[in-house]
Amino acid sequence: MQIIKTENLTKKFNGFTAVDNLNLEVQEGEIFGLLGPNGAGKTTSIMMLTTLLKPSSGTAKVNNFDIVNQPDAVRKSIGVVFQDPSSDDTLTGYENLKLHGLLYGMPADLREQRIKEVLKLVDLTDRRNDLVKKYSGGMRRRLELARGLMHHPKVLFLDEPTLGLDPQSRTTIWAYVQELAKKEKISIILTTHYMDEADQLCNRLAIIDHGKISALDSPSNLKKVIGGDVVLVKVENPNLDEIKKLDFVKKTQVHDGYVTLTVANASENLARILQTIGKVESVDVHLPTLNDVFLHYTGKEIREGSAEGGWGERVMSFRSRKN
Repeated sequence: MQIIKTENLTKKFNGFTAVDNLNLEVQEGEIFGLLGPNGAGKTTSIMMLTTLLKPSSGTAKVNNFDIVNQPDAVRKSIGVVFQDPSSDDTLTGYENLKLHGLLYGMPADLREQRIKEVLKLVDLTDRRNDLVKKYSGGMRRRLELARGLMHHPKVLFLDEPTLGLDPQSRTTIWAYVQELAKKEKISIILTTHYMDEADQLCNRLAIIDHGKISALDSPSNLKKVIGGDVVLVKVENPNLDEIKKLDFVKKTQVHDGYVTLTVANASENLARILQTIGKVESVDVHLPTLNDVFLHYTGKEIREGSAEGGWGERVMSFRSRKN
């Protein structure tokens, strides 16, 4: 069952096209990732899907509700966890969840039952009465996941959910996200700059660049597109003309002082490459990663952890412009 469907979704700002005829479908229960460099259009896409921006043209439905004509119904169908901390650290974990339930008009009995359920789901029952200011970064993130689930949304939007967390906390959040999709039977839309996160969590992902989808498939299928081993060489004045003549070199890309080669049977052909390419400073050989896929489709690397301000910051920015 489709939970999100966009048809030629477009957003323009003063003649600049931020999102250009976006067409995608997300299925119920799917973890769907959006990858893209800063300014690629993924944040603008999400802001339209969460009714924070109206499209210039095209349409989209979330849980079968139109984002323009039925925005209130869309908002009741979604939960959002912003990149920037948004829980009140002067309240307890329980009080944050109770406030969220009140804002959504949840009846008292249902609200209390749901608070117990979501606290148990993210393993915070024992800390429910502690002030959020006493929570670690990982605990606060888990509380915000719980809050996003309070009203039984059909879709949960996660903006850079593990940015700034230590590796152990990141792994813990990954486990919770996978558990949420399974237990709550919801679709999760994830933006991330961490390639390992997208690889680990996403059933499918879309690479967005210049407002358009460059590629859309499962992580494993996207990596197969590379079609060979990857050789990353740091070299001054590379002899690209000669390298391109080698029949086992499938693709050549130059970026940030490096040359990335897609090579058939790199173990057999590496010596020939090093003899031909020029004065080599360093070399790395590996199987294709999502970073290689990203480079393949966009011609640039995505820098992990380099995310711009999150959706919450963008919302405040738009409000200040209006005022």
